[in-house]
Amino acid sequence: MKAFLHSITDRVATKKGMWITIGSWLALTVILAMTAPNAKDYEVSRIATLPEDAQSVIAQEKLDEYFPNSEGIPAILVFQAKEQELTVKEIAPVLTAFENENIKGIEQIIPLEKLPPQATAGFFSEDGTTAVIPLQFESSMESKDIRDSLNEMKSIAEKDAAMEMYVTGPAGISADSLDLFSRADLVLILSTVGLILILLIVIYRSPLLAIIPLLAAVFVYVVVMKLLGILGSAGLDLSNQTISIMSILLFAAVIDYSLFIFSRFREELKKHEDKYEAMQSAVREVGMPVFFSGGTVLAAMLVLFFAEFGDYRNFAPTFATAMAVIMLASITLVPALFTLFGRKSFWPKVPKVGESRVKANSFWSKTGRFVVKKPGLSVVVVGLILIISAINIVNLEYEFDTIKSFPEDMPSREGYEILEEKFASGDLAPSTILLEADEPVNEEQQTALSEELSSQPLVGSVRINGSTDDNQVIQYSLSFTESPYALESIDAMEDLINQADSLIESAGIEGQLYFAGETAAQVDDRTTNNRDVIVIVLLETLLIFILLIFLTRSVKMPIYMMGTILVSFLAALGLGIFLTELFFDISAVSNRVPLYAFVFLVALGIDYNIMLISRFQEERRKHSVKEAVEIAVANTGGVISSAGLILAATFAVLMTQPIQLLFVFGFIVAVGILLDTFLIRGVLLPGLLVLLEKDKDKAKMRNNS
Repeated sequence: MKAFLHSITDRVATKKGMWITIGSWLALTVILAMTAPNAKDYEVSRIATLPEDAQSVIAQEKLDEYFPNSEGIPAILVFQAKEQELTVKEIAPVLTAFENENIKGIEQIIPLEKLPPQATAGFFSEDGTTAVIPLQFESSMESKDIRDSLNEMKSIAEKDAAMEMYVTGPAGISADSLDLFSRADLVLILSTVGLILILLIVIYRSPLLAIIPLLAAVFVYVVVMKLLGILGSAGLDLSNQTISIMSILLFAAVIDYSLFIFSRFREELKKHEDKYEAMQSAVREVGMPVFFSGGTVLAAMLVLFFAEFGDYRNFAPTFATAMAVIMLASITLVPALFTLFGRKSFWPKVPKVGESRVKANSFWSKTGRFVVKKPGLSVVVVGLILIISAINIVNLEYEFDTIKSFPEDMPSREGYEILEEKFASGDLAPSTILLEADEPVNEEQQTALSEELSSQPLVGSVRINGSTDDNQVIQYSLSFTESPYALESIDAMEDLINQADSLIESAGIEGQLYFAGETAAQVDDRTTNNRDVIVIVLLETLLIFILLIFLTRSVKMPIYMMGTILVSFLAALGLGIFLTELFFDISAVSNRVPLYAFVFLVALGIDYNIMLISRFQEERRKHSVKEAVEIAVANTGGVISSAGLILAATFAVLMTQPIQLLFVFGFIVAVGILLDTFLIRGVLLPGLLVLLEKDKDKAKMRNNS
């Protein structure tokens, strides 16, 4: 592998190879930009998250089979009076107008004016100021189509100055999400590029050192987005959340690897007059670690194919595509661009042959000397900081109400919160329980089962919602006393599912119960997520550990590397949870956050350990353990700390996104990267190397030196 990689980088770092490389990337980018579809055209706000064999998914399929009218994308229209109470006479004309305008995709509208007064009362709040009208769109409707239809409906409703209309439910959330991300994506990219540009100029004080990595990132971004567009046209769902995170990863990884390459290039320019020789020598030493670092991130993303959860599986092809292009660019395009500009890349601090490679009084030189002199103290102090931070994981709480993660002024969230205020919490999203009996069920048995369900903890109300002609399938609507997304309701639903057989047996019925709806889906969501966390953590840890054995040709060093990274992840999660509550008043997070954070912190954090260990092993060939550690820390400290700061700041850009999940994820990853950069890579891992690695042949070491 090393020989093959050297054959590529040696050719790239020649005058002819440099121009061929840059020309090839330019041609590829232009061809894809002109011919391939754009990934944005295939973005969706929601994907199927639960596996096909999840009990709530099976239940919904059964429900659609027996009661076809239940199939579709539900929307909840929330009408609120601006001053006085609402009446049927005010709302009915608006609903009639929706029907008369033949708005695309609407399956059915409740004929409110044709219902008897006792039936219409259930649509109004107790104070009469709010009305809720359920509506369904065709199941084939895309998010963009739903958004257009809802915009038409809002235009009609706005003509009535006496009330306001909000649209919530899956349809409203889907449409609002699309609008949010369409605006947020531009902010994300501009913020990322602007922040990276500023940080590179401030840290390195060279305009070209800021522009060259960003130029490479732009090439990679265009190629990746077009390749994803091709995959999207072939049927791959492209989640807008996934695309947002991928964009951050892309810019962060390209900048990271560019910093590693130009740092070593600058070092070699102080030894070689010819820029081509300097780049050949630089990439021969850092090309393998950089390429291997990208490979660990790629492997980590591919492991997500083993997840059952749709959100996690959607990461795999998207991020794998991005990392494959980044890896190729890191050993071809990036070296070629730096070679093109040569010493001018570092203007005004142009490196000259014979200059000192590392200043003895630099921060990382001093840190390296301190760690070597007092490795035990260094390990204990950092270890205590990490352990204390990790302990806060016991305070981790999850939020299952997805809409609470959206901005407070999002229309679908506003409508949802009006429902919470004006109606019973449990009525926000009633659960559907389907009885599939072996024989026709009489009224006495139907009532008995209804009473059995009503007697269960936290169940507020149960009513029969319909039956098939042969009375073998009965549909019940169940509401909890708490919000359908509350942890207590989810636990209660899980108990119901586990007791299903005894419930129908007590009612004297033979058959099976199926549980559908939001709360039942949350039960499956939690179970599937818990399973995926265990599987992905174990597989990813094992896979990266094996890859590190091949890279380091050691078993002990991968143990140090993986051990410190896993501890760092736990510390980042614990500290991040504490800080998000302290500074942002976020006490509960999405259950996606821990696994999202694990995948990125382990995959990206291991990069810095690889760079340190690779340099340590390089210096180990001619120096003692302590000398090799000191030199490795001094030479890699500057570039790794710079890369870490930029990487942390880049992920922190996710905090500009309108979704709390991305906000918290970006913050925790930023905290974790800073821990990796300064404490793990700078102090803990070097201290462990000094304590645990031994000089096997001191006489030989002295002869080599």
